[in-house]
Amino acid sequence: MAGMDPMPPEALLADCSEPMRAIAEQLRLVVRQALPDAIERVRTGWRIIGYDVPVGRRTAYFAWIWPQVEHVHLGFVHGVAMDDPERRLRGQAGVKLARWITLVPGDPIDEPALEALVREGARVAGLPRPERLWRALDAEAGPARR
Repeated sequence: MAGMDPMPPEALLADCSEPMRAIAEQLRLVVRQALPDAIERVRTGWRIIGYDVPVGRRTAYFAWIWPQVEHVHLGFVHGVAMDDPERRLRGQAGVKLARWITLVPGDPIDEPALEALVREGARVAGLPRPERLWRALDAEAGPARR
């Protein structure tokens, strides 16, 4: 709402269990290390921490951290169009563009690999829309076209 101060990520994470909060905080650090210029803000309606990246004179929403009761997602708005040679990103039926990694307590957090995905997510978000669409269609066609 206009005039309201934005919710800090710490306030969103205060409602999470300690294990989920710890995963989310480590993912926040990964994003900051990969892209110090990324703009972090809570999207209260979705209960996520969203990230925008400067692209010319505008910004592009490219990633999110979504803490849930049983796990935490690190997601990418245009994940289907991202280069993901190690096939770390997951999706599900009905979600055409977004892709994510899901972490549970005890999962190792491969910071260099996640930082590379964060940088790739930001790069793809900054591409012209027709190029993102082409990449998404190419990914949908599967490995046969690559």
